[in-house]
Amino acid sequence: MTGSDVVPFTISVDPEQIDDLVQRLQNTRWPEAELVDDWSQGTPIDWLQEVCNYWATEYDWPTRAAALNRFDQFTTEIDRLDVHFVHQRSPHADATPLLITHGWPGSIVEFHKVIEPLTNPTEHGGTEADAFHVICPSLPGFGFSGKPAETGWGVERIGRAWATLMDRLGYDSYLAQGGDWGSAVTTSIGWQDPDHCAGIHITLAMGSAPRIDGEPTAEEQNTLARLAFYRDWDSGYSTQQKTRPQTVGYGLVDSPAALAGWVLEKFWAWTDCDGHPENVLGRDEMLDNLMLYWLPGTGASSARIYWESFGSIKAEPVPVPTGVTVHPKEIVPPIRHWMEPGYPNITYWNVQDKGGHFAAFEQPAMFVDDIRAWAASLR
Repeated sequence: MTGSDVVPFTISVDPEQIDDLVQRLQNTRWPEAELVDDWSQGTPIDWLQEVCNYWATEYDWPTRAAALNRFDQFTTEIDRLDVHFVHQRSPHADATPLLITHGWPGSIVEFHKVIEPLTNPTEHGGTEADAFHVICPSLPGFGFSGKPAETGWGVERIGRAWATLMDRLGYDSYLAQGGDWGSAVTTSIGWQDPDHCAGIHITLAMGSAPRIDGEPTAEEQNTLARLAFYRDWDSGYSTQQKTRPQTVGYGLVDSPAALAGWVLEKFWAWTDCDGHPENVLGRDEMLDNLMLYWLPGTGASSARIYWESFGSIKAEPVPVPTGVTVHPKEIVPPIRHWMEPGYPNITYWNVQDKGGHFAAFEQPAMFVDDIRAWAASLR
C-alpha cells in the first residue's frame, strides 16, 4: 500500500481472540461491592457482573461484526498513520458529503443507526435532497485506526488529516459534524479548511468560556451547575487520561471487566437514560462499542488524545456557517452567546427536549432530522 492508496477493509477477528476474551471475563478478580445503592461510587458490581457474564456467554460477535460490516469500510495512510473509516456512498448521485467524527468513549458504532437514513433518505422518511455520502473515520488510536507511534496527534493534526482524507476521496466541498472530541476536531476543520468545508455542526462547545453579564439566566444557571458537577464529580477519568494515560491503559488493555466498568459508566452518566443506560442503549450495541476498544487493545492509545490535546487546543474563530444542537443531558449544554466569540457565524441553533452526549447513538431519529434540517439551512 502506498501512502495515497484507499484499501477496502472488513472487520475480521481471529477466533482465538474471542476465546481469550471469554476466558478473561470468566477469570475476572472482582472487588467487593460498592457501599451505596446507586452509581455514586462508580459502576455497580451487580450490573457489571451481569453484563460481563452476558458478554462471555450470550453476546454473538460474529453476528454483530457482520452487522457492522454492512457498511463499506476502508483504510488509508495519512501522515504516516493508517486511518480506518466508513465511507458509505448514497444511491443519490448529488448527495452531500458529510464527515462525522466520534469521541471518547465512542467509536463508529455510535453511528450504526443513522448511516442508512442519512445515505438513503427516500427509504427512511426523507427526500432525495436530504441525501449524504457519509464518511466516519476512527480517531487515531481508536478502533481499527493505527496507534500513533509519536507524539503530536492532537486535535489540530487530526483535523488536517481529516481534510486530507476528504480530498483523497475526491470531495471538493463537504460538511462536517461531531460530538465530544469530534466537536473539537470538527471545529478545527472549520477554521483550518474553510475553502472546502462548507459548514460544521457540533453538540458540545469545548473551550467556550462562560460569559456572565449580570444575573445568570436560567439557561446559564443550568449549564454552570452541570459544569460544576462535572468538575467536582464526573471528570476523574479525564484527569487521569490527560495526565497519565499509560498508567490507566494497563488495566484497560488487560481486563475486559475493567474496560467495561470504565466505559459503561459514561453511558450511564452522559445519556438521557432516567438512571440506567439500558433505558436508551441496547446491551449488544454497547458491547459492540467495547469490542472496538478491546479487540485492537486501544485502552492506552485512545486515552492519549486527552494528554495530547487538553490545554493545547488552538482556538481560532470558525468562519464557516456553524450549526449547534443542544441536548438537555449534554455534559455541559452549549450557551449561544458564550460560543459566539469562537463561532461568529452561527446560522443554525436547535434546542431538543431530550437526549444527551451521544446524540446519534441514543436518539438516532432525532439526530437524522436535525442533520437534515441543518444541511437544508445551508442550501
